[in-house]
Amino acid sequence: MKITPFNVMPRLPEPLEPLRDIAFNIWFSWNWEAVRLFIRLDAEYWEKTYQNPTLMLGVIPQERLQEVARDESFLANLRRVHEQLKAYMSQPTWFSRMYPDKGECTVAYFSTEYGIDVGIPIYSGGLGVLAGDHLKSASDLGLPLVAVGLLYREGYLQQYLTADGWQQEAYPTNDWYNMPVTLVTGQDGKPITPTINLAGSEVAFQIWKIQVGRTPLYLLDSDLPVNPPEHRAITTRLYAGERDMRLRQEILLGIGGMKALYAMGIEPKVCHMNEGHSAFMAIERVRQLMEKYHLSRSEAFEIVWATTVFTTHTPVPAGNERFDPALVRRYLEPYIGGIGFKWEEFLALGRENPADPREDFCLTVLALRHAAHCNGVSKLHGRTSRKLWKALWPDVPADEVPISHVTNGIHTRSWLSHDMAELLDSYLGPRFLEEPMDFTVWERVHQVPDAELWRTHERRRERLVWFVRKRLRQQLVRRGAPPYLVAEADQVLDPEALTIGFARRVAEYKRHKLIFQDMDRLERLINDPKRPVQIIFAGKAHPMDTVGKEIIKDIVHLIRRPGLRNRIVFIEDYDINVARYMVQGCDVWLNTPTPPLEASGTSGMKAVANGALHLSTLDGWWCEGYSPECGWAIGNGEEYENRQEGDKIESGALYDILEREVAPMFYDRGPDGLPRRWIQRMKCSMQRLGAQFNTNRMVGDYLVRFYLGAADGFERLTANGARRARDLAAWRARLLQGWSDVRIESVQSNADDKLMVGSKLNVTARVRLGRLNPDDVRVELYHGALGPQNGIVAGTGTTMQTDRVPVDGVFTYRGEITCTDSGRRAFGVRVLPNHPDLVHSFFPGLIRWA
Repeated sequence: MKITPFNVMPRLPEPLEPLRDIAFNIWFSWNWEAVRLFIRLDAEYWEKTYQNPTLMLGVIPQERLQEVARDESFLANLRRVHEQLKAYMSQPTWFSRMYPDKGECTVAYFSTEYGIDVGIPIYSGGLGVLAGDHLKSASDLGLPLVAVGLLYREGYLQQYLTADGWQQEAYPTNDWYNMPVTLVTGQDGKPITPTINLAGSEVAFQIWKIQVGRTPLYLLDSDLPVNPPEHRAITTRLYAGERDMRLRQEILLGIGGMKALYAMGIEPKVCHMNEGHSAFMAIERVRQLMEKYHLSRSEAFEIVWATTVFTTHTPVPAGNERFDPALVRRYLEPYIGGIGFKWEEFLALGRENPADPREDFCLTVLALRHAAHCNGVSKLHGRTSRKLWKALWPDVPADEVPISHVTNGIHTRSWLSHDMAELLDSYLGPRFLEEPMDFTVWERVHQVPDAELWRTHERRRERLVWFVRKRLRQQLVRRGAPPYLVAEADQVLDPEALTIGFARRVAEYKRHKLIFQDMDRLERLINDPKRPVQIIFAGKAHPMDTVGKEIIKDIVHLIRRPGLRNRIVFIEDYDINVARYMVQGCDVWLNTPTPPLEASGTSGMKAVANGALHLSTLDGWWCEGYSPECGWAIGNGEEYENRQEGDKIESGALYDILEREVAPMFYDRGPDGLPRRWIQRMKCSMQRLGAQFNTNRMVGDYLVRFYLGAADGFERLTANGARRARDLAAWRARLLQGWSDVRIESVQSNADDKLMVGSKLNVTARVRLGRLNPDDVRVELYHGALGPQNGIVAGTGTTMQTDRVPVDGVFTYRGEITCTDSGRRAFGVRVLPNHPDLVHSFFPGLIRWA
């Protein structure tokens, strides 16, 4: 039977048409007045449709729409919110005011997942939520940024637990025709459908658009009848377990993503890869630049390298995508050959050791080799990443490996409770909204009256307890629990007790069970008659992570003990909705990763913005955020060789902090019933951490440190038919050919044990450059403190000068160091590549030491 599909749009009464505009822009999700419009329209349908306004408008009874269309109060609110949206979309932005001549420096942001709102389930956890918050702040700041991802028909798993506590997964199908997405069409009104070649098959895909404020997010969809079933399934499920499917997804994201942008007439000047999943983007971009500017592959590479940003989120080798070379060859060999690669030459780009034919192909390595701008997501993670990937830059000191850091943040308005947002709007003033980069407004938190701040926080804790009880009842009913157990859910937790939240992806290194190390001590803590404590857990394990599932099962069994069951709960199906209730209602946010395995973490940032206090090991962002006035630290960031010993020590420290500091401070009330010391710590935490750990600051960092310079580099390298890219590629080729000639033949200095602080250390080096000349290189004095293993610690490079007159082909270089500190010091002499169009001078294998 032949069927013809068609779509029926909801019919809105004319006065309600502005609702359609609001529903199709995710701006509504961080604007409480807009959300309140839909709740006021029908609160029950708002929850039934999982806070999806477009679906809600399609299923709400027509009679209700007609009724609301006659409600003058509702219509007045609707007009006001619609005007706010129109003003937001049209008014000058921070970026347009600060950089009026940079409006064309389009940045393309690639991510495999986006957590932008509850009703669009195309995310799994922190990586996606970070990407979603990145887009929202890019919108608030007005950056010329577009985003690219995949549209998953089933998204990520919905979690439910068996009666025994074992995680099960469900994958409901998303109906994109009833979500705030629109199909991208060409001038002929037909969908734009680029293609990619996979193992000889031409795979077509269409492009959907989600408007995130001012920022467009383009999502690729291969579920088209023209494709064979195995390729229609590419965009079925986020993080599909099979390696074959994962590789095809990442080819579609990277290669297909660039093709989609070009098909829509978007030529980005800067590309940003959020994790290595989209690394193939760099190869397709090379191909496109070759075609547009008639360049060789090496010439196009110079443009791509100088204008690509890569953010790594994974501090452990196993977390980086690796594929069997035979599998990569199956899908990419014809494509790669068309660009001019020899197959082994291409494989070498994805190997830490390019000469090892047994090594798998790693997308992180491919990304690192194609991006001049690389970063981790916290200061500690940047340092960890430099150590992890040092092999790509042999002979470069670990501190100078070209991976910096930009610490993550949160989109504050998306995570503040509406109560807290209204309170802060009252006391922080209009700059809190109107000047997104003015972080001094957070200093006004101290002007908020203690009583108002505490009552606002208490209301949020009460709502959290109500929400948890509701979810527990639903969980118990679904499992077929007896009525008496379902009834007990209404007695779980105390709306006035000290409430701790722990909600993360469930993985072994995050140590969800650290607080269960001493069960007797835990029971005494939570059942203290004067100072009771309660804990709310949530989190999903990856479907293939059996260890993570065992952790959830163990927690479920432990909290069924009579002494714990009403004080500790585990909430199923952790998502943006659950996260909002938890970060907005908890008093303390607990985080216990094993240092240094937490790249950043952002859940605690969301909690502190709402007034919760953070309690964590010194890992990820907390290494930068912690101070005794703002929260608590478990240990000092120690790294234990014996994991069990470390867990025992740090669990003891955790109990001590809770028993001796956290609970006493929370329950220390004055005559007015207010915990004044606790409130002061809340204010200090909100003021210091809220001002720093937000995505407005984070996106601003990316802009100033990477995007603007990369965009200028694109203009410079592509001007005049890409002449400077051609010259740079020719210079690099000449450098590679002549580098073997470079030798440091001698080094002389006045270094001895008689140098005093303030004196000069003079160094002379004789350097043979062979076929190169002094303009091709930079000769440096690398100097610093002498480390315990006779290495230079935190060294600094000082450029040496030459008179450019060689003697027998040898140039003399001179430099000096001022001895500013006493103690054991050291120096070395090195030669690095040098060219005015280089982003940095650290090329794999191109460094020569004396």
